[in-house]
Amino acid sequence: MHIHILGICGTFMGGLAALAHEAGHRVTGCDANVYPPMSDQLRALGIELIEGFDADQMALRPDVYVVGNVVSRGNVLMEAILDAGARYTSGPQWLAEQVLPGRHVIAVAGTHGKTTTTAMLAWILQSAGRAPGFLIGGVPLNFAVSARLGDVAHPFVIEADEYDTAFFDKRSKFVHYRPRTAILNNLEYDHADIFPDLGAIETQFHHLVRTVPAAGRLVVNARDEALQRVLARGCWSEVQRFGQRNEEPGGLRARGDPNDFDVLRGGLLLGHVDWRLSGEHNQLNALAAIGAAEHVGVAPADAARALAGFDNVRRRLELRGEAGGVKVYDDFAHHPTAMHTTIDGLRRRVGAQRILAVFEPRSNTMKLGAMKALLPWALEEADLSFCHAGNLGWDAREALAPLGDEALVRDDIDGLVAAVVKAARAGDHVLCMSNGAFGGIHDKLLGALRPRAT
Repeated sequence: MHIHILGICGTFMGGLAALAHEAGHRVTGCDANVYPPMSDQLRALGIELIEGFDADQMALRPDVYVVGNVVSRGNVLMEAILDAGARYTSGPQWLAEQVLPGRHVIAVAGTHGKTTTTAMLAWILQSAGRAPGFLIGGVPLNFAVSARLGDVAHPFVIEADEYDTAFFDKRSKFVHYRPRTAILNNLEYDHADIFPDLGAIETQFHHLVRTVPAAGRLVVNARDEALQRVLARGCWSEVQRFGQRNEEPGGLRARGDPNDFDVLRGGLLLGHVDWRLSGEHNQLNALAAIGAAEHVGVAPADAARALAGFDNVRRRLELRGEAGGVKVYDDFAHHPTAMHTTIDGLRRRVGAQRILAVFEPRSNTMKLGAMKALLPWALEEADLSFCHAGNLGWDAREALAPLGDEALVRDDIDGLVAAVVKAARAGDHVLCMSNGAFGGIHDKLLGALRPRAT
């Protein structure tokens, strides 16, 4: 089969392309401004990439066009596909029909922590000799690839995104996956461009719950009120809750510091995690992964031991370098809760040393200003905050005014770099947060800091 993928450089569609190639299909694809790192990974596989969405790509005559959710009506190639009556489908639908049938699918859903938890779970299964397949919205350092088929006799672990599927299918992607095991990690308002309110997202999560069979398992964060409302609308599967702060029977909980803790069910010790990660959010991610792995036969003690060798995911508090005594980190955080959690995790690691938070409100939700009132809270643990405010439709300076002199706003990357370099001093930690490339700010900061060291 020859598939041509529209929007191939996104993490999901790029991972799907890699799976299709591994399965023996001929894969080509296109995107606007074909960009790394996904473009580099795909070219290394021998996948032909085309810049833009010109209608002359119809000459490829693939068996099916696989359409990503970045494509909308008015797209020149998409209009040509529709006019020709050519066969097309969405990425999640193609995956559901061509890759997932017959597999024990484990879906990892939640507003935050999906990528990390999916990577943890894949590593636990790998360590247990299960050779899982996976599709992850990032590159786990333990595998160095974001997707693989794995052994078809073993589970397939997928990051289950609640964002919509395609312009012709407005259901959340995860509705297509039909998991036997589903992690519901957390749920709060996001994606203001497609969801009017939190209730609309809860409805999509309930659609996911409806697809899990009676013999399946839901692994649910017991602390999250929105998820409890989702379950109250109807639940037909076993529920394994995690994260309780008490001795609730049957629930998984942690006891101890987030980077060295016991895993308990009620009062029974199940295992011990001693790893390199930090932050309570990662502790909860670990409990979720352990609960899901147990459902496919991996004992919690074995899962906990496997996490000692977990190396996290690229762009999760990833140290990009050090210059002039200043460490520069890269992190994917873009929602205020994720920013707050990331800064808290770094604070636990560095103690009283200064943290300089550098961020851009780049996601559609943040560009719309839906979360701007939460930014002072998100940044409260940082010593100084720097915001890139280019192309925003709202006043970042006004939103950050509660932080006073501890916040600075610039409209261009070079101006932002100059401000950070001026403020930074040896021993500081500069944390850059964005769901995009952030204009290459990490290398620019390191380059500007190096001359100071001499």
